[in-house]
Amino acid sequence: MGEVHSGLKLLVDASGKSIRQVARDIEYRFETIRKMYNDELRHYPSDLLAKLCDYFECGIEKILIYEKEPPQE
Repeated sequence: MGEVHSGLKLLVDASGKSIRQVARDIEYRFETIRKMYNDELRHYPSDLLAKLCDYFECGIEKILIYEKEPPQE
């Protein structure tokens, strides 16, 4: 089974902004944004995902990344 990972670090780093700035801009709790940035969040609130898509003007596939497990030999 594959895994879902946060793509937030890539987006934030590419934007040149801090995670604190992103949290302020979208009016969301810093701690939640920090956890998602560090890929420590296991449940992704739909309101947060929508705000991040709007903020970074991207689709959900940039926010959440699905990685298949390599085939077992």
